[in-house]
Amino acid sequence: MPTLLTPEQARAALDREGKSIAMFSRENRLNKNLVSDLLNGRKKGLRGEAHRAAVLLGIKDGVVNEAPPRGRRKTDAEAVVAN
Repeated sequence: MPTLLTPEQARAALDREGKSIAMFSRENRLNKNLVSDLLNGRKKGLRGEAHRAAVLLGIKDGVVNEAPPRGRRKTDAEAVVAN
C-alpha cells in the first residue's frame, strides 16, 4: 500500500508538478472548490466525488472508478421527445 499524503503534502506535490488546484480539477473532472476543501481540511472525502478526489490526491486509500460523465443528463421527457 502506498504511503498516504497529508493535505499539506498533497498541495506540495501539486506545486512540484506546477499544477494549480483548478488545473488538477479540470484534468480529473472534479469540482475545484471540493479539491480546495479537501486540501484545507474542511472535507474528509468520505463518499462520492469527495472520496474520488481524496484518492486521486493521495490523501486517502481507496478505489476510484472511471470519471463520471460531465454535462446535463437527459430527463425522461427529453429522451421520449428525442426518439
